[in-house]
Amino acid sequence: MNLPRPTQHFHHDGFDIAFIDEGDRDADPILLVHGFASTLRINWVQPGWVQTLTREGYRVIAFDHRGHGETSKSYATTDYTPTAMASDAAALLDHLGIPRAHVFGYSMGARVSAFLALEHPGRVATLIFGGLGIGMVEGVGDWDPIADALRAPSLDDVTHPRGRMFRAFADQTKSDRAALAACIETSRQELSPQDVSRIAQPTLIAVGTTDDIAGDAQGLADLMPDAQAFDIVGRDHMLSVGDRTFKARALDFLKEHPL
Repeated sequence: MNLPRPTQHFHHDGFDIAFIDEGDRDADPILLVHGFASTLRINWVQPGWVQTLTREGYRVIAFDHRGHGETSKSYATTDYTPTAMASDAAALLDHLGIPRAHVFGYSMGARVSAFLALEHPGRVATLIFGGLGIGMVEGVGDWDPIADALRAPSLDDVTHPRGRMFRAFADQTKSDRAALAACIETSRQELSPQDVSRIAQPTLIAVGTTDDIAGDAQGLADLMPDAQAFDIVGRDHMLSVGDRTFKARALDFLKEHPL
C-alpha cells in the first residue's frame, strides 16, 4: 500500500488546517470531507479510499476539520457551524487553485458538503453523501449525551450507549475531547427540505442498512432533483466507511459524471 505523503498545512479563519493532496495534479479532483471525531487518515486513508481513488486516476484532496486531527483547535461552539466548516473546504480549493471538484463527505462531512454545495455551488461538480440520509433534514437523534460523554472524567463515567461509543473512539484516537464537545454542539445544524431541494448537483447517497444514525438514504434522495440512493448491505455507521460495495458504486457514480 502506498501511504500518502505527510500532511501539508494552510491558514484560514484563524485555523492551521492540515491536508493531503495526492495523485496526478492534472486529474479530476475529488475533495474528501471526514466525519465527526474522525480525521483524514482514519476516515479516508486507513479504509483505502485515497489509494482506491488515486489508482482510478483522481487527484485526491482531504483535510482535517477544525478541532480534529492535526488541524488547530477551538473551544468556542460558534467556530463549528457547518457554514464555517464548509468555508474551510472552499478555502482549501482556493489554496490549491482548484475551481471545481467532486465532493465526498461522510456523516458530519456529508452535512458540511451539503452546505458547501449550497453556499459555493459553482465549486461542486458532484456530491457523494456517505453515512447520512434523511437525518440531514430530520436530525440524527439526541447528541447531547455525546457532548456529555466527551466531557466526562473517564469512559467509566459514561453509561449512554452512543456516548460510550464516541467517547471510546475519541480516547482511541487521542482526540481533543473538549474541542469535539464544542463541535458537536453546533455542527449538527439541520437543513430544511427546501434547502436540499436546491442542491442540483448529481448526488449519490449511501447509507448502511444497519446504520441507526444516518436516516434513510432514499428519503433524502426523494427531496433532491438529481440524487440516487445506495444501500450498503449489512453495514452500520462505522463499518460502512470502507465497504467494498460502497467503493465500487462510488467509482461507478464518478465515472458516470465526469468533471
